[in-house]
Amino acid sequence: MLLSVLLPVTASWAAPGEVATLREKTSIDQQKKPGIIPKVINSDIKQARNYPMQPPVIPHKIRNYEVNLNTNKCMSCHSRQRTEESQAPMVSVTHFMDRDGNFLAEISPRRYFCNQCHVTQLDTKPVVENEFVDMHAIMKQKSLAQK
Repeated sequence: MLLSVLLPVTASWAAPGEVATLREKTSIDQQKKPGIIPKVINSDIKQARNYPMQPPVIPHKIRNYEVNLNTNKCMSCHSRQRTEESQAPMVSVTHFMDRDGNFLAEISPRRYFCNQCHVTQLDTKPVVENEFVDMHAIMKQKSLAQK
């Protein structure tokens, strides 16, 4: 009984053409033509962060970088010992802290797998519109409004 009451209601919620999806206008029973794979931005130019505590993005290609229990390719440039030679920024001191706040001699196991937080950027148009407003822009608007 309950099913017969709810079925017409739920069917009306998903009327064709009214639901926004990433499939655009491709119907559910057809395969969408795959888009071109965008290129990774490989400029090595440090990008601004959008919010406090945002992990920095990776400004170069990392294809074939091996990061596993035995090796971490990222550390061949970003370790304390290699930054002078590579001119890459050293990993943050927070990466050397354990969960209790104690400093370790090596990268903490919690921070060892770089791609958990850090990502490369693609040279592509965003899939959805971004309406993000930086905190500093909000504070500036607020101070101008008060004057």
